[in-house]
Amino acid sequence: MLTVEKTVVWLEVFAKKVQENKAYLSELDSAIGDGDHGSNMGRGVKAMEEKLKEGGYSTIQDVFKLSSMTLLSKVGGASGPLYGSAFIAMAKQAGNDEQDLLSILKAGLEGIKKRGKAVRGEKTMIDVWEPVIEALERGTLTKKTIEEAVKQTKDMKATKGRASYLGERSIGHIDPGAASSGYFFDALLEGEIV
Repeated sequence: MLTVEKTVVWLEVFAKKVQENKAYLSELDSAIGDGDHGSNMGRGVKAMEEKLKEGGYSTIQDVFKLSSMTLLSKVGGASGPLYGSAFIAMAKQAGNDEQDLLSILKAGLEGIKKRGKAVRGEKTMIDVWEPVIEALERGTLTKKTIEEAVKQTKDMKATKGRASYLGERSIGHIDPGAASSGYFFDALLEGEIV
């Protein structure tokens, strides 16, 4: 069951994973982007974590709303608006029903699609969000499912974002946004929310 406390832990674990893997995320981004995904995300999640530690949240909606505002203001590049849009949409959905994790995540996915104007198969974070949500819906979500979703972006040709400028040369590299999204869902599993 989703609670305020569990949501905070989920986002704190996500923040730690991003910070521990900042160099790796930037390395992935150096191959097909501008090399700053790790540092941008690291800065954003660190600020988010500091805000979360202040506590005093009465609803899950509050937690996601604060997180979205922090990520929007602190993360540069495309990731800030994309994660920010996901969390804003999740906050809105949590306002309707904070116990329906699936609907909250689906709203986040729709927020990303709307902001990024992307669909599955274009080598973006959607290529992790969509299969993970489907697995969650089937009751089959595992760490392996998440890892496979991240890894499959390696064989895709980017048609959205900066990586799309590389065309065929984007094939053979894991999408950095997909990798950070993997940490988001790993954190969900580790928080024992599902």
